[in-house]
Amino acid sequence: MTSSEGAFARALVTGAGGFIGHHLISYLTYRGYRVRGVDLKEPEFEPTRADEFVVGDLRDAKVADEVTRDIDEVYHLAADMGGIGYITSNHASIVRNDTLINVNTIHAAHENGASRLLYSSSACVYPQYKQLEADVTPLREEDAWPADPEEGYGLEKLYMEKICQYYREDLGLDTRVVRFHNVYGPLGTYEGGKEKAPAALCRKIAGIEDGGEIEVWGDGKQTRSFLYIEDCVEGIHRLMRSDHVDPLNLGSDRLVTVDDLIEIISGAAGKRVEKRYDTSKPQGVRGRNSDNTRLRAALGWEPSISLEDGLARTYEWIAGELAVREAPAAVG
Repeated sequence: MTSSEGAFARALVTGAGGFIGHHLISYLTYRGYRVRGVDLKEPEFEPTRADEFVVGDLRDAKVADEVTRDIDEVYHLAADMGGIGYITSNHASIVRNDTLINVNTIHAAHENGASRLLYSSSACVYPQYKQLEADVTPLREEDAWPADPEEGYGLEKLYMEKICQYYREDLGLDTRVVRFHNVYGPLGTYEGGKEKAPAALCRKIAGIEDGGEIEVWGDGKQTRSFLYIEDCVEGIHRLMRSDHVDPLNLGSDRLVTVDDLIEIISGAAGKRVEKRYDTSKPQGVRGRNSDNTRLRAALGWEPSISLEDGLARTYEWIAGELAVREAPAAVG
């Protein structure tokens, strides 16, 4: 069964307990999809809106087979991943876990007759030799080859992109590949080692008084572009509905430094912030930005939520979470 209308489509979202997966389920159910989610755990911060949620491990081929039955579209977001500190210190486990998850899921989707699968890749697939300067040239999709991806996480993402191509060309499974560029927003991990830079900085700034000091990994001059979660899930859905089969960037093309991030977040917080730089900590590539030329051509659309607006919403949510957690327990 296939359909271009959400009201008649049965969708599977893998990684449904995670940040992007949870938001995507809300987006799809609002549009009439019947959604099944699967993950090792349910969402941390609010209940899922999935019609069915399976707590299961996609490293087990039997689980992948079970959850892909009677499904039209697979939104494959499940991955072992985290912030730069996590992905640079766990190469072996990340590659093993994600390879099992990916191969099991795409093969089960094909065997069970899914009409289409979207795979969530990453800007980490891009060659490190093209990201040596802070004032980096925006990365085009074709720049991924010749390959020199981020070790571990980036390499397995690039390999899975090719597996999607082979399943499409050899076996007829219609695939889409999206390359995320630093997605952030409310309801995401903000502590524990797997958080990304925007969430980590929001947490640090929320935890100090006006004029306090935070630790900054690196010298503050490294650059990235950042994509707000609402734009992310809309872009995912637009790509799934499109005829574009090659990998596609999904990100903002506004390049900012880590120092810029801190300035924007501190402005949202209404605080003056002192910075203590630690260049011994993992920093990733020196600069990375998204070229959105093909995104605009393929989808007739591009992200629209400003970094200032998105970071203000994210800071407000994280500060609120910390305030609730640290509030004294009621007496009586």
